[in-house]
Amino acid sequence: MSVMRARHFLVLLACLVLAACARAPVASVPVSERAAIEQRLRADIAVLASDAFGGRKPGTPGEERTLAYLEGRFAGIGLLSGTGDPGSYWRAPVDLVSARPLTAKLMLARGRNALVIPEDEGVAFTRRRRALAAGGPATGVPVVFVGTGEKPVAPETVAGAVVVLLGADGPDPSRKAASLRERATAVLTVLPDADAIAALRAANAKEKIELASEEVDTLSAYVTEGAMARALGEARWKRLKQRSEESDFTPIEIQLAISIEATAERREFASANLIGLIPGTAPGSGAVLLLGHWDHLGECGPPDAAERVCNGAVDNASGIAVMLELARRLKAGPPLGRDIYVMATSAEEVGLLGARAFAAAPPVPLGNIVAAFNLDMLALAPAGAPVGFVGEGRTPLDPVILAEIARSGRSTGDRQLAESFVSRQDGWVLLENGVPSVLLSNAFGSRSLLRPFLQSAYHRPSDDADAVELGGAIDDLLLHEALVRVLADPARYSPPAAAQP
Repeated sequence: MSVMRARHFLVLLACLVLAACARAPVASVPVSERAAIEQRLRADIAVLASDAFGGRKPGTPGEERTLAYLEGRFAGIGLLSGTGDPGSYWRAPVDLVSARPLTAKLMLARGRNALVIPEDEGVAFTRRRRALAAGGPATGVPVVFVGTGEKPVAPETVAGAVVVLLGADGPDPSRKAASLRERATAVLTVLPDADAIAALRAANAKEKIELASEEVDTLSAYVTEGAMARALGEARWKRLKQRSEESDFTPIEIQLAISIEATAERREFASANLIGLIPGTAPGSGAVLLLGHWDHLGECGPPDAAERVCNGAVDNASGIAVMLELARRLKAGPPLGRDIYVMATSAEEVGLLGARAFAAAPPVPLGNIVAAFNLDMLALAPAGAPVGFVGEGRTPLDPVILAEIARSGRSTGDRQLAESFVSRQDGWVLLENGVPSVLLSNAFGSRSLLRPFLQSAYHRPSDDADAVELGGAIDDLLLHEALVRVLADPARYSPPAAAQP
């Protein structure tokens, strides 16, 4: 090789090396450090997603094992209490109520014609252990027919009454009943046929958990049109329906006796969010919140299955493991100006309830939180996978996040896919309360990566620790670390004036 050609070769080689360096993730760490991070993540996931934790369902022994384990990890990292309550060092109470329907009895009567509604033509639900309601002649409680409820109904018309409502099409046949229940003694919704009753019974058969502070004491009943026609008389029922379609329709009191009784298996219990704190060096400058849900479904496999425990390794032992490792790295690194709150939330799987409890009684004013990062489902994709940016375009954080993603050598993934999950994760509760909140996860960056998990393991016993992929999880961890270090530094990030703490 000539000297000239050798020089050209060296120049070309140098250019290739520089180009490769330019593409190398700035947030990368040595291979040995990635291996150590992976080992710690796997250790936490293996514990949290073990059968000993029973699927981490709130209100079960698995919850106490989960909280005790996380308390030990919080203490080992060196976090302080973030609850703001000296009496509850880590645990912020989340008071829950569960109810599962048991029995229902309905009777309709006109004059001496009494009709006990068979199970296939009627059903009633309550969240109380036992609820009764009666209306009609001789009861002092009027029975008022309001048609579909689409037209305005004066509050005094339904106050204390038993309301009869024509059900709507779709998955929520009594959606108009919600506003009526606030004043009515009970609402009886009339559905087309026995199939509609069967579908409603199946949809409400399982236990439903709510925040005790948000529970609404209601009695809801449903009957078929055929049952209502037999009780009132077919001609009279037909005229009522026709009248309700007229433009000048107003609610009508009907001479029909209605008796409704329902029972439920009810349980009141206390769960908890765990909240830790890394105090900042600049008090009063705001806070950054890290959160992830610790709960899963408990036993959710078929009764006769060999494996019934849904261990929730990806969903969401992986997010908790990343949150713990992120907190460890932040605590061990250079001091941060803003406070860092680290929260493991309860009851996400049943309606984002832990996040809602936090928003209702936060240890720090919500307006002081300059950024919140929800860590959820982070163990699906290999290293280098695109970032699913859930919440893009909804907060002032976009420029910082997009710049850091580019700096890390990664790209954002399928925006439509990420947006479809925005209201299905804890960060949604914070967004609704004005807190800039996002979820950055490899899981929501690509349909081809997410779809197989949703079809084979999501909310199934097969979501176990042996199946996790941590290459993308480590990328996500390092991305979050870089972002927190920017956003927790008052000199590097100032929130918009309207969001200043």
